[in-house]
Amino acid sequence: MAASADVHVRVCEQEIIKYDLEIKALIQDVSECTGPQSKLTDLHCKVKEKFSNLRQRIQDLEQMGKEQDKESDKLDLLNKVEGHRKQMLSNQTAWRKANLASKLSIDQLEKEDLLNSKNMSVRHRKMTKESLAQTSSDITESLMNISRMMSQQVQQSEEAMSTLGELRSKDWMQRD
Repeated sequence: MAASADVHVRVCEQEIIKYDLEIKALIQDVSECTGPQSKLTDLHCKVKEKFSNLRQRIQDLEQMGKEQDKESDKLDLLNKVEGHRKQMLSNQTAWRKANLASKLSIDQLEKEDLLNSKNMSVRHRKMTKESLAQTSSDITESLMNISRMMSQQVQQSEEAMSTLGELRSKDWMQRD
């Protein structure tokens, strides 16, 4: 193996290992994610990006292996490629399991929140019914007061009209 090709192979393998470790860390984050769903989605995007980079570097390593002059170097690199692919498939399986566990956890938390909010809602409704009854009573009383005041106004207006009518009658009689 030529020295420059050897360096490229090592760099490629180091990047594969780096992506593998980053994926493992992200999978751990996914498995520990308890929400919200947007956070889990964000983690998925990062994992997909890392898998894409890892896949590309494995393909690069495979290409380097195919280009080796010595058969033993070629087989050695292609065996490493196969090992990295198996590790990638293992990571994908772990990711699916972590995703499922996280989704179940998020669903459970959302269910508990929903049940707690229903209990709170029932208590709130009871309090609301009492307050609505009180408010209704207060409104009814206010309407009755307004009705009484309007009745008094109408009565005063009738008296005023009556008085005006009498004054006009007297005024007309005096003119005649």
